[in-house]
Amino acid sequence: MILAVDTQRLLALHYVYPLPLQKLQRLLSPVNVLNTFEEAHYDEIANVLQISPHKALQISQRFRQIMTIPFEEAYARADIFPIPFYHPYFPAQLFEISSPPTVLYVKGQYSLLTNKKQIAIIGSRKATAYSKRALDLIVPSLVQCGYTVVSGLARGADTMAHRATIDMGGHTLAVLGHGFNYLYPRENQILAKEMANQQLLITEYPPYMKPEKWHFPMRNRIISGLAQALVVTEAALKSGTLITTELALEQGKDVFVVPGPIDATQSRGTNQLLVDGAIPVMNGHQIVETLDLFSNKN
Repeated sequence: MILAVDTQRLLALHYVYPLPLQKLQRLLSPVNVLNTFEEAHYDEIANVLQISPHKALQISQRFRQIMTIPFEEAYARADIFPIPFYHPYFPAQLFEISSPPTVLYVKGQYSLLTNKKQIAIIGSRKATAYSKRALDLIVPSLVQCGYTVVSGLARGADTMAHRATIDMGGHTLAVLGHGFNYLYPRENQILAKEMANQQLLITEYPPYMKPEKWHFPMRNRIISGLAQALVVTEAALKSGTLITTELALEQGKDVFVVPGPIDATQSRGTNQLLVDGAIPVMNGHQIVETLDLFSNKN
């Protein structure tokens, strides 16, 4: 890992072109192009980043325009704390995921990122009262044992998970699919403000980036990447929840699933996960005991 990175230059480049870590590393090794980025010819940039010369020219021109902006100060005025990949608070587990982020932008209690005990809770955006009842049985034990609950601030199960954790006096963080100049969904404005003050919001997107449909599957790899395990409350057969579950399995994480009624649409996906070998979960104690057993073996 390259440590000699100029944070001002990195934040300026990431603002113009929020590239993943693998691409950034091409600019750092074997020659540190980032240190002289404004002087580099756009053909060199295009070759290193494997992008079109036209795109490289646009990036180079925009970089020179904004390089003088003191990004860390500007972000601090907006209560945004940028965490580059070499920062002590950058979660080491994210280096294990596909396409690690280069920078995380956070609002709130960023020390929550240092908690090694993190568990993701996700489910349907159309979650029913069944998810709420399941979380009432699952979340208390997680909070009592010091787990930070990770989710995505989406409507439905995500909202229920964040709210249940807060109501229990626990810690929760939300991974967003957009920059901090926006909020999605809008109905979670009060919850997001509360979390920005007392919990934690994080995103890999610079503040100006709007929510886009393709951002959310990308966001999901960070949700599963941060967590030791994944809990799924409800999910239809075709849903983004199952994408996150697949990512967690690829990352070697345990997936705990709440069994549901066989005639319920929002349980068809979760019940199929159980058929495929996920761990059925009835309460939070079971999750804690399973994770403790696993950690003790290590």
